[in-house]
Order: sequence, then structure tokens, then C-alpha cells
Amino acid sequence: MEHKVGIIMNGVTGRMGTNQHLMRSIVEIIKQGGVKLANGDRIMPDPVLVGRNEAKLQELSKRSGVQAYTTDLDSVMQDKRYSIYFDAQTTGRRADAVKQAVAAGKHIYCEKPVAVDTATALELHEICSKAGVKNGVVQDKLWLPGLRKLKRLIENDFFGEILSVRGEFGYWVFEGHTVPAQRPSWNYRKEDDGGIIVDMLCHWRYVLDNIFGAVKAVSCTGATHIKERVDEQGQPYTCTADDAAYATFELEGDIIAHFNSSWTVRVRRDDLLTVQVDGTKGSAVAGLRECYIQHYGNTPKPVWNPDIVQPIDFYEGWSKVPEQEPMDNAFKVQWELFLKHVVADEPFPWDMKAGAKGVQLAEKGLESWAKRAWVDIPEL
Repeated sequence: MEHKVGIIMNGVTGRMGTNQHLMRSIVEIIKQGGVKLANGDRIMPDPVLVGRNEAKLQELSKRSGVQAYTTDLDSVMQDKRYSIYFDAQTTGRRADAVKQAVAAGKHIYCEKPVAVDTATALELHEICSKAGVKNGVVQDKLWLPGLRKLKRLIENDFFGEILSVRGEFGYWVFEGHTVPAQRPSWNYRKEDDGGIIVDMLCHWRYVLDNIFGAVKAVSCTGATHIKERVDEQGQPYTCTADDAAYATFELEGDIIAHFNSSWTVRVRRDDLLTVQVDGTKGSAVAGLRECYIQHYGNTPKPVWNPDIVQPIDFYEGWSKVPEQEPMDNAFKVQWELFLKHVVADEPFPWDMKAGAKGVQLAEKGLESWAKRAWVDIPEL
């Protein structure tokens, strides 16, 4: 049996909505013949593209092969063919649209951050729970091949006692004066809900909570390193949001984590995101796809001597984790899990409350920056 599932995809003309959610997830799921269930049934997505710019929607419709599109969100909200509402709009537009979708009886799946503040995020969770609609939040990095390999290492006790986690994320985002910027201008305007703390600490919350241990406290400093950029219309504008964040986290189990997140850094590391885990038995460094390990028995014994050329090649003692299972696009994997949750009631713990935890950590990070102090993370 084929279960056709109508999906309202709002905000997919943006970078993430187009590339990850539409082209690399929903379109690919359709191409592969849907999502197969354990009983042999298949789930086939039936999307409608929604946005404010009809020309962009028409172009995206041709590119994706998805024929249905509209600028009239109200009309598709009332259409019973569509049982899922997906939101990839800018953060400030999300809450009202989600509330409208819940009132229309739609299941909810949305990008992070789920709201501009924790109170609104929890309100959305409560509204979804009371209405009895299924709901989920994008937490894509949990299915990155590199981080899945890290999770496997933890499950097999490779590290022994985990001591620390170090994350390096980011790259140079061009200002736009000579080379065009590769990120949207709203990211750098606080008044438009921009800022890297709000963006990335939501990610680090679910990564840390799900892989290493619950976040108990945060110490964070932000910065607006680049003061002026050029927008999509070629006009200079003043940057009012943080473009770098330096955050330390206390996790359960006495693990210390530190993540540097920056749109003003040049990359000289394995990938745009690297996560190093150090434990009593071994260490690992994961990128987006690859993971390298060094066991206790392979650990070199350096001696500090700045007066000679370093005799140890520190890369030599690391081994690449082999490909032990196929790993698909992270966004697509979570989309398939959410569709199974809606149709077959399979488990999906990454709900609106999990999304609210991400918003909470971002808020506490901003509070820590303002106070120049450690801030505890209470249970929601």
C-alpha cells in the first residue's frame, strides 16, 4: 500500500529550504519510490511549495519537478490533502505560522531555532501537545556520518571515560564589498533574529545532549568582528548581530565541552566542522563525514623543546574509521524518520520540546555574555 502524505513546505525558496529540505530530501525520497515501512508499505510525499515570491516559486517548481506551488498559505492550510506543515522561514515568522497550522490540524515539522525565545518555544510545544498533533524539529547534525561514527565509538567504549569535547565550526563569510557573501544578510542583523549564538548554540545543545551528556551550564562570549557588510541589493549595512561565539559547557558526567563558532575564521583543519573527543583510553576527531581515532597504545610521548624541529608527525598515529554502513544525507534521514512517525507512529524524540532546549541554551549563552559569567541550565 502507498500512503500519500501531503506536505506544506513553507519558506523553501531560502538556501537551506531549497538545498537540504527540498532537493536533497523530499525530491530524493520521491525519486527512490518513497519511504519503505517494515510491513512493506511505502510513504510517498506530496509537497506543495509555499513562499512570498511567485517568480522564485515558479523557478523552484521547474528545478525540483514539484508542480504544486502557491503564495496563498491560508488556502493550503485549509486543504485536507496536506497533513504536514513544514516551516523553513526566518525564525521570527515561525511561531504564528506554526500556531495557524496546529489550529488547522496539521502535524508540525520545522527548522531550528523553533522560536525567538524559550517561552514561545515552550508555548508551541504545549499547543502541539494539547492538539494531539505530531511534531518535530530539525536536528540534522545527529545524522552526519562523522558524528554517527563518534556515537558508535562511544557505544563500544572506545574512549573509556570521556574527559572533554572540543568543537571548531565555521569559515570566512565574505563581506560582499568585492566578493559576494555566501550567507544571507539577515544573519548579521539582530533586529532580524540573526546572530551566530542563536543559530549555532541550538545545534550544539542537541549534539551534546544526545551524544555526550546533558548540558548543565554555559559560559559564552560573543563578538561582532565585522562591522559592515553588503546585502543582496548591493547596499552596505551595519552588522548588529554577533558573528562569532566562544562557548564552554559543563556536561553531566564532569565532561567539559568547548565550541568555537565563527563566520570570520579561515579554515585550516579537516572540515568546516570538527569535533575532537578525548578520553582515558583514546581520542577521536570527526568532521562532517570522516572520523579519525588514536588509541592509548598509539599515543606518542612528546617532550617540549622549542629549540629543535618537531621530530613527531602528530598526524601519523591516527587511523581513519572505515565505512561500516551506508549513510545518507542527514536531513533526508530525519525526514524519513518523521514521515514514519506520522504514518506508522514510529518513535521520534526530536520534538518541539527538544527544540525549545536549543533556544534555551542560546538564550543562556546570550545571558552569560551579557553578565560575563557562568549560567546554569535549568530543566525545562
